[in-house]
Amino acid sequence: MKKIFFTIYILFLIAIVGFSYLFIDPNLIYLKHLYTGFAFQKKLYTTLIFIFLLIISFSFYILFIYLYVRGKLFKKDLIFLLSVSIFILPFSYPAMLSYDIFNYIATAKVAFFYHENPYIIMPIEFTHDPLLLFMHAANKVALYGPLWILLTGLPYLLGFGSFLLILFLFKAFVILFFVGTLLIIWKLTKNTFSVLLFGLNPLVLFETVISGHNDIVMVFLFLLAIFFLRRNKMILSLILLLASILIKYASLALIIPFGYLFYSYFKNKKISWDKMYLLGAGAMTLVFFLAPLREEIYPWYFTWILAFITLIPKHKFLLLISIVFSFSLLLRYIPFMLLGTYFGPTPVIKILVTFMPIIFTTFFYILYFLFKKKSLFKIK
Repeated sequence: MKKIFFTIYILFLIAIVGFSYLFIDPNLIYLKHLYTGFAFQKKLYTTLIFIFLLIISFSFYILFIYLYVRGKLFKKDLIFLLSVSIFILPFSYPAMLSYDIFNYIATAKVAFFYHENPYIIMPIEFTHDPLLLFMHAANKVALYGPLWILLTGLPYLLGFGSFLLILFLFKAFVILFFVGTLLIIWKLTKNTFSVLLFGLNPLVLFETVISGHNDIVMVFLFLLAIFFLRRNKMILSLILLLASILIKYASLALIIPFGYLFYSYFKNKKISWDKMYLLGAGAMTLVFFLAPLREEIYPWYFTWILAFITLIPKHKFLLLISIVFSFSLLLRYIPFMLLGTYFGPTPVIKILVTFMPIIFTTFFYILYFLFKKKSLFKIK
């Protein structure tokens, strides 16, 4: 039976890859032969298919969790599931849900092809560049830390000017950090369940393996900083935390939990690592909810918080909320996918689909908790 589920899962991953190519931009000259216009002309059908894929994705995720808890999913099974996910999903069209990977390429091109400062010069200033045909944020300077700009030179230069090669090298580059993150989670917990919770979470797979967001690089570095801190290598840990901050500045919030750790070390106090992970999750949650002050809450930001929550899977309520929130955050793509605009009712719908599932889940969890306390509800 398990083999059947695994086979269906592989076919499902292939279906996601096929679905992603419905979103090819008509101006993407490098893949013009694959352009169908379906996602732009058949918005309702596209949205329904996407919702169906999300439901199936989380059904598989919950099934894998169930099998693990029941002792029917082993380490070799997890390695297999992660391997097929990492092998199949990178072949998807990365701009199915976000155009950020194009922005990474454009910024790298400003720095390493045009030899200009991407913090001053915008891609749109190179009016003849073919990337402008399908970019969605060409009128912005670099938004990320200098270390990220430096690192992007590797996949960009190895692409030797071929857009498609550069595109998939960027995805491969990000996936290397995804694999590294899974290894660090294993090193920190020695728990395959934690690896499963992060590595097979559909939000992580969609936003990292498919869309290629650089948040996983930031996550890898701050988890690696914790790894070395646990081995009393404080200088190296500080360097890695700084590196994480220089990828995305959101890591600045981790100065709070790291400060607590350093203080505990100097005072020779015993460290509760579970409390540290909770503090880390809280610090990143604060940054997550402050995101609308700049633009809006983006689904891939939740990987910052998930990285900590999966280190402490015994906190069942946090785990439940993280699964529900992962699902509801991916629902934020639906309004634009259906309506084709970021204005009108789209912002309101995004708020509703993001927070209503969390509110209902919390409400029913409290009810369950109360009714479970038999002493409070004895029938006379």
